[in-house]
Amino acid sequence: MRHRVSGSRLNMPHSQRVALMKNLARELFEHGTIVTTVTKAKELRPFVESIITRAKKATTITQELGTKSTGSPEAMELKSRNLALRREINRNFNDRKLVKKICDEVAVKYLTRNGGYTRIVKLGMRRGDASEMAVLQLVDSEEKKETK
Repeated sequence: MRHRVSGSRLNMPHSQRVALMKNLARELFEHGTIVTTVTKAKELRPFVESIITRAKKATTITQELGTKSTGSPEAMELKSRNLALRREINRNFNDRKLVKKICDEVAVKYLTRNGGYTRIVKLGMRRGDASEMAVLQLVDSEEKKETK
């Protein structure tokens, strides 16, 4: 029985599943959209959203640091918390440039948004094995919708 067990196993061992999630998340942050199966997209969504939430916290701390004086104990505490959050994100990717992009570009778009950073759009069946395919996208900010 699978009572209270969240997530799908995706028919692979834990280490392979974690590696898959990290690779899919990396591609999503680099390109903004990926095409994958619906099951993988549904598994990836909470992983990506938690990373964006951490990046938002790091971004707000960075903004607070700009208002504090550099030598104060409050500034030192904020700086260490910012570094800790960036290291938590880096644990998934092991790429400092990607972490910088996530914290400085991606998270800034979602500062006023409370969750729902990704969108899953179903595409239909894959031709080879009839798997249901989907597009997983990072949701654009409100400004782009207004210009349309």
